[in-house]
Amino acid sequence: MDIWTGLLLFVIGIISGGYGTIVGAGGGFIFVPALLILLNMNPIIAAGSGLVIVLINSLTGVIGYARQKQIDYKVALTIGFSALPGAMLGVWLLRVYSSQYFYVIFATILIGLGLFLFSKNFPFGEKKATSNNIENRPAFLNNKWFIPLGLLMGVLSSYLGIGGGWLLVPILVYLFKVPTHQAAATSILSLCLYSTVGVIAQVYYGNIDWMAVAFGGAGIIVGANIGVIISRQLSGRMVMQMLSVLLVIIGFRMYFQ
Repeated sequence: MDIWTGLLLFVIGIISGGYGTIVGAGGGFIFVPALLILLNMNPIIAAGSGLVIVLINSLTGVIGYARQKQIDYKVALTIGFSALPGAMLGVWLLRVYSSQYFYVIFATILIGLGLFLFSKNFPFGEKKATSNNIENRPAFLNNKWFIPLGLLMGVLSSYLGIGGGWLLVPILVYLFKVPTHQAAATSILSLCLYSTVGVIAQVYYGNIDWMAVAFGGAGIIVGANIGVIISRQLSGRMVMQMLSVLLVIIGFRMYFQ
């Protein structure tokens, strides 16, 4: 890798770290495609390296959000620890099974979810569209559902290499009625926990390009700190709009993966 490519990855790290921290998704959703396009990297190595980037992003974001007292630790720990076996399963699935049909189906779901979130948070829509009230949570959605939810997040995070916050945040907001900023912060902590296991597994299998991680990780740290600061200035509606754009982009990228 030449120095200019490294500097470009640093800049991409800043952008993905800031955006990922604001929406609670980690930075892998931008960084992994960059590795595939700029370095023509093997998808498995890109996914492994991207997971390290997600961990660096989440660690940095957790520190900032903890200072703002935005994290629901009980929810984050329940989801995070429940995701640990899922993260191991995701790494194994990535090595033995990679279906194009899976990417197409999942891409379609993501694009649909992204369009739904954008319509629900359209700038000229009604304000009540983004309100969060835990009393409105459906009776069957009690806290025990955080366990299977965490398992799903772990599998998707390791299998795709881009974290799972992009799906966890809207689930917390619209199903469990968690306030948007708290959902993003809580997602970052749970992501920190289960991405650690995925990273350990990827290190064991040797699926990481450490040079790319070094340049990108430095940018991620800078970007994540900027993202924590900016998030305080944004409304919950704006955060969800940013997340909806992210989901559509990820979905379209999967069509060509």
